[in-house]
Amino acid sequence: MLRITDTIALEEWEITESFSRASGPGGQNVNKVSTAVDLRFEAARSPNLPQAVKARLKRLAGRRWTQEGALLIHVEDTRTQARNRDIARERLIDLIRRATEKPKRRIPTKPTLGSKKRRLAAKARTAELKSLRGKVTRGE
Repeated sequence: MLRITDTIALEEWEITESFSRASGPGGQNVNKVSTAVDLRFEAARSPNLPQAVKARLKRLAGRRWTQEGALLIHVEDTRTQARNRDIARERLIDLIRRATEKPKRRIPTKPTLGSKKRRLAAKARTAELKSLRGKVTRGE
């Protein structure tokens, strides 16, 4: 059981991990030991996540979200399998915690009179500057 928040905990069947050989640091060991971790979280089938959290998680995950509704996390940061596994789980927990935060609703406001005047003054300055860039004609 992987605890995310006070109300959300993931079961072991929802998370699968596979290991492969990683590129990068490790010397000769990199060719022998499978240290890279591919963590797969079955988010769409998870009974522990509310629907709103799943929708936000899908948006946050981006390309890591599969068509089957699973979240994929690939980690090959360190030389040890155990540390990469911990990092992958930390990233999953962080992503789900960010998905639980409900975004603040924006309240549209009208521009102030001063900001309107400043914008129009800036436009007038820009128009004046651009008008000076025209062709130069001979004076009389």
